[in-house]
Amino acid sequence: MNPMSTQIKISGVNKIFTTADKEVIALRDIHLEIPEGQFVCLLGPSGCGKSTLLNAIAGFALPTSGTIVANDVQVKQPGPDRGMVFQEYALFPWMTVEKNIAFGLEIKGMNPADIERRVSDLLHMLGLQDFRQRYPKDLSGGMRQRVAIARVLALDSPIMLMDEPFGALDALTRRNLQDELLRIWSELKKTIIFVTHSIEEAIYLADRVVVMTYRPGTVKKDILIDLPRLRDPSTTAFNNLKRELSLLVMEEQQRHHHDEMKLGAVD
Repeated sequence: MNPMSTQIKISGVNKIFTTADKEVIALRDIHLEIPEGQFVCLLGPSGCGKSTLLNAIAGFALPTSGTIVANDVQVKQPGPDRGMVFQEYALFPWMTVEKNIAFGLEIKGMNPADIERRVSDLLHMLGLQDFRQRYPKDLSGGMRQRVAIARVLALDSPIMLMDEPFGALDALTRRNLQDELLRIWSELKKTIIFVTHSIEEAIYLADRVVVMTYRPGTVKKDILIDLPRLRDPSTTAFNNLKRELSLLVMEEQQRHHHDEMKLGAVD
């Protein structure tokens, strides 16, 4: 793998949502190049277009203008080269853990013996081997998210798109899954684009943090995180980055609040 080769290229992307009475500019003139194997966090306040951009890369909601190229092909629809992990787990409640993980492979028509081997490997990789016959309702939130990650890994997509996957979890479970994700990423070297509103999570996980402005979402700052892993949030270097990113995000939150105040005055 050539770590300098561009796997995702986002060029002049704009996204406008039209409602009955107005147009909302969600994204404006986004330009990003993401190399193969890089871990990128999209960071910003609610309403900055992080998830909108992720959905555009996934092919769920195409840009109004501009282009997104993934693996040398322009994105026009979802594809097996881009696996998506959602905050809400998105598991089939009537299927066991192993059936949920195997589902995409069965759809692809993979040989049953190969499916069994792949699923077994992933159950062990994610510490789910003792839960293979359980149903989602019998699992904790952290375990459900492990299953959701395993289901995406089963398809062996070179790109993983993750939309606040740990946002609903308690702090201890969240840190455990962050460490699991870093371990898997270091082993498999997937390209990961990870949406979060947590500054500490972004610094802990990412090679690179892309800070987005409040609506319309643009790239405010693109910061390389040059800290050795595993990262210690108590260090001076970590906290210096946290302070820098906090100021950037706070500026956008204040701009949002100011805009709301103006709208309230107009109303």
